[in-house]
Parts: sequence; C-alpha cells; structure tokens
Amino acid sequence: MKRRHFVKKGTLISLSALLGTDIVFGTTLPEGYELLGLQDPDPFKMFEKDREMEVLNDKPWNIESKAHLIDDAVTPNKYMFVRNNGIIPENIDEETWSVSFDGESVVNAKTYTLRELKSKFRHYTYQLVLECGGNGRNEFDPPAKGNQWKVGAVSCARWTGVRMKDILEDVGVKDNAVYIGYHSADTHLSGDPDKEPISRGMPIQKAYQEETLLAFKMNGEDIPLVHGFPLRLIAGGWPASVSGKWIRRISIRDKVHDGAKMTGDAYRVPCRPVEPGAKVREEDMCIIESMPVKSLITYPRSGAILEQGRPLQIRGHAWAGELEVVDMEYSIDFGATWKKAKLQKPVNRLAWQQFSASIDFPKTGYYEVWAKATDALGQSQPMVVPGWNPKGYLNNACHRIAVKIV
Repeated sequence: MKRRHFVKKGTLISLSALLGTDIVFGTTLPEGYELLGLQDPDPFKMFEKDREMEVLNDKPWNIESKAHLIDDAVTPNKYMFVRNNGIIPENIDEETWSVSFDGESVVNAKTYTLRELKSKFRHYTYQLVLECGGNGRNEFDPPAKGNQWKVGAVSCARWTGVRMKDILEDVGVKDNAVYIGYHSADTHLSGDPDKEPISRGMPIQKAYQEETLLAFKMNGEDIPLVHGFPLRLIAGGWPASVSGKWIRRISIRDKVHDGAKMTGDAYRVPCRPVEPGAKVREEDMCIIESMPVKSLITYPRSGAILEQGRPLQIRGHAWAGELEVVDMEYSIDFGATWKKAKLQKPVNRLAWQQFSASIDFPKTGYYEVWAKATDALGQSQPMVVPGWNPKGYLNNACHRIAVKIV
C-alpha cells in the first residue's frame, strides 16, 4: 500500500484561518484533500459585490448586475458585472509586474515594469462603457449558447492609466501593422499552461484612440483583482472582451490577431442577416467592433406601484459604442407613440449619458415604460430583439419596466 500523507502543521493553520475556526481531527486530514467548507466560496464577499447581483457561473466566475443597481453615473465596484474566461491569477506582485511589447510589426521590442509605465508616461482618466457582447443573450430565440445575460452586463467606471498610443509611439510601429493582441496572466480552465483562455485584440486604429488605456486604477483606487489588477486594457465602446485583464504582453501584428476567441464564431455575427437557427460559415461571420446604440432604465425598478395623479420620475443611461446618443424617448403605450426624455451630454467620449423624464399616466391600471435611444447616425433601438445570430450577441432591444397605477 502507498504511504498516506497528511497535511503539515503550517497548512492546517492556513486552512483553519480560511474557515474561521479550528479543524477538529485536522491531524488526520489527507494531503491534497479539498475541504467541503472551502469548495463553495462566497463570491459576494470575495469580490466585494452586492448580494442582489446574480452569479451565472463559477467556473469561470461570471456575475451579472441588475438595472436598478447600476443607477450611479459612475459604476462602483460592488455593482460592476464580472466576465471571466479562465482562472483568476493568484499571488500577484505589483512590484515585479511587467508588460512586454513584441510582434511582427514592432520596431523595438520592449518590456516595461508597472513602475516604469507609471513614471514614464502621462496618466489619463476617462469614464468608459464596458459591455459584454452577449449582454441580453437570454432573449434570443432559438436560444444561443453561453452565459444567459439579461441586461446587467454593462458598466461605466472611471479608469486611470497610460494611453496605448503613447506606448506604441515609444516602441515604434511598422507601417504594416494592422492589429494588436493581448496576452494575460489568467490560466485556462483545463489547467494547461500552454492554452490561453482568451487572447483578443483590436485594429491598430482603435489602439491609437485617445481613450484606449493600459489602466491601473478604477474609480481612483487600485483595480480590484477580479477586474484585472494590477494592469488591464480598456477599449471603451467595443465588446468588453477587447479590454483584456491582467495584461502581460501586447503583440503588434501584421494581420488580424488570431489568439484564443478571435476565430470561429467567438465575438462575431453574420455579415448579413440570417434566419433564426441557421448555421453560418466562418467566412460569413464578421468581428464585432463598435457596440450598438442602447439604453437602460435604472430608476424605478420594474414592478413599481404608484398612486394615480402622481407623476413618475424615471432615469437611466444611454450609450452607442463609438458614437454619441443624440435623442432619447420613452413610450407608455407599447411603442405606439413616443415622447422626448431629457438627455445629458457625455462627460467624455465613450462614456454613457444620463436621461430622465417625468411621466403622467391617464388612468389606473398596468403600464410598461419603454426607453429608446438614437445615435448620431440616426440609428435607433429596435422595439423587438434584433437579428438572430448563433452566439446571441448585440441585443439592443428597447429596455422596459412594468408600472402599476392604483
């Protein structure tokens, strides 16, 4: 028989600390055994999230917010959605963290420590929308595979970092550069160190935009670990998967980046409309870039009850990828007629915009308040779920809440 190994005293003390109590008969605990009490961690405590948020997946962690929780103009950490593809890195040492720039189209490959990035380049702060490409996936029919996000996979925090364009100018970029791709410190769910859980990128033009950052602060503080500490990429207005976390390396490519989840049907939609349930060839799929116009009623929460004769004050956010929202409307008769809402300008490009309205209802009964945004190109939100696609991306149908007047 093989000798049975037991945990060492130091390990036993560590496990007891995690559980918050002594492990009775801990001296007989076999080495490598995973305690049941540690198999179901509390994500709300672990990631400092509000307990009203909804856990969609724990391998990897994916957590959704709700419309009424993201009412703030600047989204705080406790209400920010979590979207991961792999295992969150551990034992991060901020003092030794570095990021390398390489690839076919780099002039001078370089590696910067985090300290060097912060000291060498000017810092910029922008409020930027990050939205999962699959936000709203649960409304597609036939259903699309993936996390069944409702409406809460979106945020608009204030990010501080250095501009990607400044670093690219420092390393030098060849004329044949067309894309950058990121490589991160998270690990594949299989545990295979040679597999990347996700390695996406963006066209070089997006990388050169003023608001594209390598960020190290969120809302004035160090970025929380689950959101990419100590360094993450931020590319507002595009699918949040472009904004890689735990950045270790940036490759400057002479072709469209071909990392994990950049090929096949990942973050792609049919280049032309298809019938629901259709199979689409890879060559007929186009990479998602700027996100579509969208809005969200954040107050009141759906199901509000109001006395007749009292106006209802609503508010929310509107955003449109690379574009600005220029018009905001609401309807209480299922889209038959629309009235204007008050719309604020964005605090900076790629930030969402706040809207509000005071609504009067003609009589008692059940109502729905629908919200519709229109962008600078005249594109408005559809009243129904837009074109079906295999992965359930880009659902920007009008958000609506239920209201009862008594």
